[in-house]
Amino acid sequence: MITTHLPGIESETVQTPRLRAGILRRRSDAPAKTVVFVHGNVSSSLFWQPVMLDLPAEVDAVAIDLRGFGASETLPVDATRGVRDFSDDVASVIDALGLGAVHLVGWSMGGGVVMQLLLDRPELVASLTLQATVSPYGFGGTALDGSLLVADAAGTGGGGANPDFVARLDAGDRSEEAGTSPLAVYRSSYAAPGFASEYEAIWVESMLSTATGLDNYPGDATASENWPGFAPGGRGVLNTMAPTNFDTSAIAELAVKPPVLWIHGAQDAIVGDASFFDLNQLGAAGIIPGWPGEEMAPPQPMISQTRAVLARYAAGGGAVTELELDECGHSPHLEHPEAFRSALLELIG
Repeated sequence: MITTHLPGIESETVQTPRLRAGILRRRSDAPAKTVVFVHGNVSSSLFWQPVMLDLPAEVDAVAIDLRGFGASETLPVDATRGVRDFSDDVASVIDALGLGAVHLVGWSMGGGVVMQLLLDRPELVASLTLQATVSPYGFGGTALDGSLLVADAAGTGGGGANPDFVARLDAGDRSEEAGTSPLAVYRSSYAAPGFASEYEAIWVESMLSTATGLDNYPGDATASENWPGFAPGGRGVLNTMAPTNFDTSAIAELAVKPPVLWIHGAQDAIVGDASFFDLNQLGAAGIIPGWPGEEMAPPQPMISQTRAVLARYAAGGGAVTELELDECGHSPHLEHPEAFRSALLELIG
């Protein structure tokens, strides 16, 4: 039996009008600030424990499990709302705990969740930290300006998940026997090559807490006449980030703009301008046959899109800090904890 909670971390259940949410907390006796951490896809709040423990004593640290992940209730995800099922859930936990305006930290898909929360409940956001965030235009299927490459966003959403990986999640696979096992995917994609963690077994348990199915991970798909033959559906996790459902670029037009920190790794295998999790990139590399070419199906320039939206945010009066870390993959808070901590503390003051 693996012990998944580090000493000093408390686990709680919070009942809100929306869901029964699992949270982790590193309490402060006299909190001056509260930081709320939101995890990404195929993970949970467990991943945040080292950075929570490393924060100053006057910071109250809370990490929330999204629906269908970790210790939170498994509820269906309505992807036609983008990530709003998730962001509304996070807001409901903040409200239930009476936290008021908090410093939000979102990782990967969680970056999209906290951007959406900023749009819908700006009074809850004191600052925003986007770690290896999904693009403001979602995942896959868009040009630099966020416009759709094809009207149905073919090649994005629930149909893009590797079915063997999903099956191994569902089976609780903790082995190294295949490149699609959660452990192998963690090692190849969640961090840069060569990174090692003493908590690797905990991270795998976190990944295995993912609820699978059409209403959760990965979601459903619809047939498409466009390459590669499928388009997003309206259910489940991956469809929440399909560009037909998701667009948080309007943060650049907000009247009140809290400070933003964008921190990402230069060797990120998941979010990048040439991500091998983008089916158009796999087509360009010859891994998926029939790719219609650069003009019709270019890889999504994810980093360039985020940089452009945040540049507009800054031009409109918002304070933006970008920190790109070399020798770093998709998990700066694990791979470069001192740099992450320093940047976060500078942001929150």
